[in-house]
Amino acid sequence: MAMVYQEGSVYEKGTRIKKWYGQFRVYLRNQQGEEVSKRKKVVLGLKSQLRKHEAEEKLREIIRHSNGRTPSERALLPPDGSVTFAWFIKEKYFPLRRGKWGPATKKKTEFEINHYLVERFKGTSLRNIDLFELQTLLNDLAEKYSDSIVRHAFVNLKSIMRVAKKLKVLAEDPAEELDMPITRPVDRPTITAEQINSVIDSIDDLHDLCVMAIGLFCATRTSETFGLQWKAYRDDRLMIETTAFEGQLYKRVKTEHSRSAVPVPEDVRPIIEAWKRSCPDTSPDALMFPTLGRGSRQGQQVPRHAKNFLKWRIYPITDKLGIPRKLVTFQVMRRTLGTDLQEHGTMKDAQTALRHASIKTTANVYMQPIPSSVRAALNSRTRAVLAKKQPNSGCIPGAMAPSGPQFFPVGFASA
Repeated sequence: MAMVYQEGSVYEKGTRIKKWYGQFRVYLRNQQGEEVSKRKKVVLGLKSQLRKHEAEEKLREIIRHSNGRTPSERALLPPDGSVTFAWFIKEKYFPLRRGKWGPATKKKTEFEINHYLVERFKGTSLRNIDLFELQTLLNDLAEKYSDSIVRHAFVNLKSIMRVAKKLKVLAEDPAEELDMPITRPVDRPTITAEQINSVIDSIDDLHDLCVMAIGLFCATRTSETFGLQWKAYRDDRLMIETTAFEGQLYKRVKTEHSRSAVPVPEDVRPIIEAWKRSCPDTSPDALMFPTLGRGSRQGQQVPRHAKNFLKWRIYPITDKLGIPRKLVTFQVMRRTLGTDLQEHGTMKDAQTALRHASIKTTANVYMQPIPSSVRAALNSRTRAVLAKKQPNSGCIPGAMAPSGPQFFPVGFASA
């Protein structure tokens, strides 16, 4: 009688030569992506050469090898002619590419592929998707959506078909001659100096002011801002080592160029110093802008969600000021700084400040210099913006002098 275990069952069989046999279920995915199970029997060895516990251990190893893999590893590729676009994306393309995507990129890319590409082709066989099908899809998207969405679809289609060819699912790449269609004009808004001053003059909370000051005048990315730890702050610069996405901290940056030092304008440093004196935890690994976690992270300090921060802390202020919400995002802040710097420095200064320059560091990132021209450009731009403050804006008396800091409000001077 078979002995049933969680991992399967082991039993002996045979009249003259007795052998150990194992029986278990293997789990596969059919063409529709549904998981199905099948019963499988294996010969484990001669009873005269294996004790039962050794046969059981051997069966456990076989089961781990068969079912302990990821769904994509377990999946059996259907015959080439029956490989659908949706099946290939789910079972082959996503598992292959996920290792190269950060959390934000993974979430956005998988959504866009599923929403704009898979919805169009679904059960269509890859072999039946030719250049005409791909190009008409892009052309249709170009009539409805922004340049960004169409361009992402263009890049994703070329990547998907290239992978399909490499995996020998397709003999030829139908996207090789794919063209990027003409798209509608791109709206890249910026926020004015007057609007910036209205926002910062209306923020009473030191924590919130510090977040916005870094976003407005240092041009850090959203993930970089909320991933900042106190060890990243080096008086005149921020060293980006960690990023945050949806409340999780990651020890990674967008690109290697993102590790370049971020200059902190002289007028912004007093705000960071004031927040540092008020922040409950300023140990090196502590977050600069933490919030309290929930659920399994109850009571722990975790990164803020950028959308929640803007929605609950900043938008109530900008709504009262009549400033459109689309102008109050970290992407717009970053774009505005890049645009403004062209009037206060060179294009190279703007590229370096935004860390878009193709300059490779030759020394430790903690010791890399910040070009004086970049520092001067940032200081010039910061003061040009703040110079448009109203006389009764609450600044320190005399702070409007061109040679002195203009940002630090009276209320925070003794924080």
